[in-house]
Amino acid sequence: MPRLAVYAVLVCVLALAAAVVSFTRGSLLGIVWIMMAAVSSNMAWFYVRKARAERAADARQREDRSVTG
Repeated sequence: MPRLAVYAVLVCVLALAAAVVSFTRGSLLGIVWIMMAAVSSNMAWFYVRKARAERAADARQREDRSVTG
């Protein structure tokens, strides 16, 4: 998993924990934490998909080189 994706997942988990704490204390600030978790989750998914696409493109490029010689 790409390093940026790992960091984004970490931020997502921490934001979810902060949201739980905020809501249990009766604060509506948890809504902001939920939005932060959503954004960081989307970032993690983006970086994972980007890494997969790059690996697939590299594999296709290596395959094309071996076929054409």
